[in-house]
Amino acid sequence: MSEKAWLSKELKNGKILCQACSQACVLDEGEYGICSVRKVENGELRLLVYGLAAAVNVDPVEKKPLYHFLPKSRAFSVGTVGCNFSCKFCQNYDISQYPKEHNREIVGQELSPERIVELAQENGCDSIAYTYNEPIVFFEYTYDTAKLAHEKGLKNIYVTSGYETHKAIDLLEPYIDGMNIDIKSFNNEFYKEICGARLKPVLDAVRYAHEKGIWIEITTLLIPGKNDSDEEIRGIAKFIAELDPSIPWHLSAFHPMYKMLDVPRTPEFTLLRAYKIGQEEGLKYLYIGNIENEDYESTYCPSCGNRVVERSGNIGQFVTNKLDEKGTCPYCGYGLEGVWK
Repeated sequence: MSEKAWLSKELKNGKILCQACSQACVLDEGEYGICSVRKVENGELRLLVYGLAAAVNVDPVEKKPLYHFLPKSRAFSVGTVGCNFSCKFCQNYDISQYPKEHNREIVGQELSPERIVELAQENGCDSIAYTYNEPIVFFEYTYDTAKLAHEKGLKNIYVTSGYETHKAIDLLEPYIDGMNIDIKSFNNEFYKEICGARLKPVLDAVRYAHEKGIWIEITTLLIPGKNDSDEEIRGIAKFIAELDPSIPWHLSAFHPMYKMLDVPRTPEFTLLRAYKIGQEEGLKYLYIGNIENEDYESTYCPSCGNRVVERSGNIGQFVTNKLDEKGTCPYCGYGLEGVWK
């Protein structure tokens, strides 16, 4: 299916500027964006995956990961093919990189925004998550779905690498309630060589989304020898703390994948070291993911130190939530930051 990719602009030279992400592709007739799912046809930018879902699941919201967003609830999760990054460690490369590796072929099952909302309701979900691949590349599809979901009382989640333009965030802000944004590294060379992107637009998007009042959680996948030095970890921790120390930071374990099969798994001591650095920089909420360790998956009240949300499982999917619908600690009355109802 194909729909106009209306988050775009015709330039004086007749080319089309895509305004969805910070790759800022300028395209001529017949050309594809870096994502391979936005293409100029007959003088306008078209979204080739509109209404075509490549992955659909009902997930625990903790899988996104979001730990301060409706704990123990379900998120109806949907993604398409295509991505504006080319991460060599991508865990969903089979869909994110599919068009690039299959001569721009587009695949997916027909699933309209209306049907996504219906399925979310039928499956008892409290939210819809745009995930698996990068949602900004199918912006118009997410926008139409999120708007309908919002009208039906469902919340909306973006799971993203953080390359949204300010214009895209402005448009999403009324309908997107939460974002998990990757800060993959604090080194521009890492972004350039391993992801096909740049660091600065990611940091700008994090700041801007936070300024807009969207609930944000940050994830960093720690890859041995690539982005796991104390200096780099501390750089990310400082950035988050200076923006808002109540932003949760998920420190995730790498396992060999895609084009990085020769890199070892992240040892637990690296994750614990990063956790400690985050504490030293004043972050209130730190989590370790992709390993089972209840102590580091659970939420502790920053005021009294008691465990207020208990989690277990490799994605923290088994949850006991002691907070009320306002996020209030039952032991000392502190209001934990997050989206609780």
